[in-house]
Amino acid sequence: MVLRPAKQKGISFGYCDTRTGQRVYPPPPLTPAMTEHLPEQEPPEQRPAFYPDEASSDEMHAKVMCIPPLGQATQIARGGKSVRFTVLLETSNPSLLEDPDEKPAVCLWHNHNGHYDWSELELEPTKDYGDVTLINRPKNRSLTRYWFTAELPGQPKHAQVVSFTVKFRMSSGKGWKWVKDSTGMEDGALQYHGMDHKAHKSHELKRFFADISPDIEVQSEKPDTDDTYLYSLTCPVTAAKDPDSGYQHHRLGKPIHSSRWFALVRLWTPWLAPRQGKGKFLLDKDGVSLSFLREDGLHVACLAISGVEDVVTTFVHDNEGNVIIKGRNDHTESGTSRVLVAVADTFEVANAAVWYQARKVVATHGAIAADAETKELMDDKVKPEWMEEWYDGFTYCTWNGLGQDLTADKIHTALDDLSKENINITNLIIDDNWQSLGTGKTQFLRGWTDFEANKEGFPDGLKATTTEIRKRHPNVDHIAVWHAILGYWGGVSPDGSIASKYKTIQVEKQAGVAAGKFTVVAASDAKQMYDDFYSFLSASGVNSVKTDAQFFLDLLEHAPDRRNLTTTYQDAWTLAHLRHFSSRAISCMSQNPQMLFHSQLPRNKPQLLVRNSDDFFPEVAASHPWHIFCNAHNSLLTQHLNVLPDWDMFQTSHPWAAFHAAARCVSGGPIYFTDEPGKHDIALIRQMTAQTPRGKTVILRPHRVGKAMDPYNGYEDLALLKVGTYVGPARTGTSILGIFNVSGQSLSEFVHLLDFPGTEEGEYVVSSFVGGDVSPAMSKMGQSAMVGVELEVQGWDILSAYALRCFTVKEKEVKVAMIGLVGKMTGSAAVTGLDMYVESNGRLRIWTSLKALGVMGLYVGDLEKRSVSEDFMIMIFGKPVPEACVRVSESCAKVLEVDVEKAWRENGEKAGWSNEVTVEVFML
Repeated sequence: MVLRPAKQKGISFGYCDTRTGQRVYPPPPLTPAMTEHLPEQEPPEQRPAFYPDEASSDEMHAKVMCIPPLGQATQIARGGKSVRFTVLLETSNPSLLEDPDEKPAVCLWHNHNGHYDWSELELEPTKDYGDVTLINRPKNRSLTRYWFTAELPGQPKHAQVVSFTVKFRMSSGKGWKWVKDSTGMEDGALQYHGMDHKAHKSHELKRFFADISPDIEVQSEKPDTDDTYLYSLTCPVTAAKDPDSGYQHHRLGKPIHSSRWFALVRLWTPWLAPRQGKGKFLLDKDGVSLSFLREDGLHVACLAISGVEDVVTTFVHDNEGNVIIKGRNDHTESGTSRVLVAVADTFEVANAAVWYQARKVVATHGAIAADAETKELMDDKVKPEWMEEWYDGFTYCTWNGLGQDLTADKIHTALDDLSKENINITNLIIDDNWQSLGTGKTQFLRGWTDFEANKEGFPDGLKATTTEIRKRHPNVDHIAVWHAILGYWGGVSPDGSIASKYKTIQVEKQAGVAAGKFTVVAASDAKQMYDDFYSFLSASGVNSVKTDAQFFLDLLEHAPDRRNLTTTYQDAWTLAHLRHFSSRAISCMSQNPQMLFHSQLPRNKPQLLVRNSDDFFPEVAASHPWHIFCNAHNSLLTQHLNVLPDWDMFQTSHPWAAFHAAARCVSGGPIYFTDEPGKHDIALIRQMTAQTPRGKTVILRPHRVGKAMDPYNGYEDLALLKVGTYVGPARTGTSILGIFNVSGQSLSEFVHLLDFPGTEEGEYVVSSFVGGDVSPAMSKMGQSAMVGVELEVQGWDILSAYALRCFTVKEKEVKVAMIGLVGKMTGSAAVTGLDMYVESNGRLRIWTSLKALGVMGLYVGDLEKRSVSEDFMIMIFGKPVPEACVRVSESCAKVLEVDVEKAWRENGEKAGWSNEVTVEVFML
């Protein structure tokens, strides 16, 4: 392992592992095997691609795709009579077949009859899957494909986990080959839901954990989710003895019949990260949430609650694999660790149950000092605004692009450069190093001195800078400035004007991040300081903030300081950004447990933008797939907070730019970029964004938080990462899957319709953004309700499942679906309104409202049989669309494209009060 200091943007925290891409904290001592210099960086180690050189005749170049998939756990619904296996065998070298009349063979090897009783099931050739869409296949090679299928009947004894793998041969003269030998793919697993679920109501927690400590009090609760068993656990934590916190551990016990587990751990103080495992429960860091997939298909979710009565609760393990509840109490009286456990048939239901209950616990036992003032501010200060003006605005951040040596001139140059490229951003973040600071050798020794910007970089002051920005770039609605929660990395300078105006105290940080004493504004003056600071910013033309280094409140060495400052500073900051900025604030480095539950869980204020993971490290190639994997799994937690997850800024001119861009588009959160002037990928930016009628650049943000679809697939597993999100109303909206290859080798998988969130009912067509493929219509009951996806190393795609609606037009049945803006990664999110119905005169009317301009796509099932000029009439705000603006898509003959942007301009339209475009399509 090669480690290097993670001197990200001039701030050094710990080290980066150049193999995994993860931050290593605390940093280990340097050894000869470690270097402070970054070697030539490479992504994860790569394996050969499937498609060989044409001259090769090695039979190992046959490729197998299987559903249920190898290397993953597939859950089998309760009461299922059999499991259908489908295998696709492909070869790019048909000459491997010695006899053209002899076909390949495929066998399933499984232990359905018992753990040690393995047997063989021969799959039968079939032609039933010839209409399955295969995405991202090479265009320059001729592939020979063979489909096989078979049913594995019955349920295994005692609801055991069934393991399986696949072997194949190209002909009888060739030997059998195991898929694992050619791909490294591990056995797949079938998790059958047990048949004794009706008896669960009488089960106690000890059915799921063995040897629970007797000092844990367990109370059954009524869950807010169906078919769920919910338990509330409390256990004592000894009081703090100033200056030391009180600590106490309690044994929750060993998870019973656990086959796989998932955890979100404290990667280090400010950030969470995922961990997965099989069998024995082992964590390398303190856990905040856990989930266990049992052999009977049940999921057991555990959540440790913090931020209540100065107690932090996390999970650790012992040598026997027991789950241990770890409590830290900063209060002078004995405290309580609180843990919730839920059991359900699915991870999402169990996970939701503990979070819904956690909100009740925090409302009952949490601090409420600021609640009344928060409600008053919500009534009087927080005004509704168009989503595009904050959450959905395309945002430029100065951090990576301009560096820490920040000046007003550099900001003007960067914004002028963006305008030349017609990138009309809505939001600007002026990041670190605009503030007035004291002296010090490092950032951690420099303290904040004054509200006004530093004279060296901003000689005319902050107000002059913001005034000039808005003069040159009227499209910029919001200007945010960066600051640390305690002022700056080094707190406040004891010699500055801030220290002279407010009461200050000296506090000490724990070892690891610039350990030692520094000065901060005392708790008694924190609220006033924030009110004055944000009043100054507002008067200076700043109307939003990015508040970083919030984890410093958890790094305070002594219990009295954490007890006095943590909640006080959170509340002071919350009230200030509500009062002065209508909650336009970004919370950063704040995934420490106290803030998750105290500031980010309650729904008594607008959704807060919150950084969702550790940083984007542009110079460490191995960090990029890990960054996406980490964010997708962290969102399994943040989806239940009152936040929009921010997956961090990225650069559009970077080798991994498209990978990051696709991930941001499906994240459900904001999109920030931090390009250096003159270094932009304009085509990529156009795929992420669209122009409004008012000329602003906005993102097309899905309505749901993007999250990992299978929490138990580990980073080292050979499985495609699937990030699911959704746009529009239930049943008629669009389900979206971002697909990412985070491994070091080419991967191929079948993606079933049910892998898409919200596709339980009705018919859909599935499209690929990268390849442009559009599948035939499918429903969940169809045996071909899937697409095959192949991704090379660093590969990605975005699949959208569009809901079909069926109408009878002039006695002919037609199926249609609104695609939204084509050529956009999440173009369906441009649709803000949709209505389809057959009018009394027999024609089909499709009314659509769009938030931005572009080319609108409409799927029409029988479009090939129709005349675009004779069978359609299209209008914008009641005016006919020129015929030259309507065409059939080159990618799919069933998609009608309407160039709304071109028609808008040719018709001389202007932005109305709603800043939206209304398009009507009449099908005759």
